Amino acid sequence: MKTKEREALIDALKARFEQHMHRHSGMAWAEVLARLQASPAGLQSLHEMETTGGEPDVVSLAPDGGGVVVFCDCAAESPLGRRSVCYDREGLDSRKEHKPENNAIDMAAAMGITLLTEAQYRELQKLGEFDTKTSSWVLTPPDIRTLGGALFCDRRYGSVFTYHNGAQSYYASRGFRGSLAV
Repeated sequence: MKTKEREALIDALKARFEQHMHRHSGMAWAEVLARLQASPAGLQSLHEMETTGGEPDVVSLAPDGGGVVVFCDCAAESPLGRRSVCYDREGLDSRKEHKPENNAIDMAAAMGITLLTEAQYRELQKLGEFDTKTSSWVLTPPDIRTLGGALFCDRRYGSVFTYHNGAQSYYASRGFRGSLAV
């Protein structure tokens, strides 16, 4: 990443951090900045999250301590640059026609992030109202995926819902949210 891109990303992350202090109360920007400066790979992943519309923000310190800062996509709706994708490569390969360009699992891996679990998605919803018009794939347990299914979540009627679809399905309003520990 070029110096100007890096500086612009850090400025955007700092502005978002300061604007949404309720997402990370008790944390200081200096602590986050130190972690970012020590992690070029983390900055690159955050750049990918930002450029695909994720609006990443700090949501916590990792539960095990160690000063690891956890970022999550905090865009109001599922990131625009990550919609219209199947759940995984197997789902994509099983489509006979009208294949989307990509799948959520491979995109997340290429970005260096992981899909939110259902539990993480529900925790994110405690910080605001997300996916009121869209939905997001979440990491699907192997026993469900083995049977051909995949899970997604959204927020409707003031509640968070978890649903299922075939992993090969995709919709213009469904994408995925990711997290990154730095």
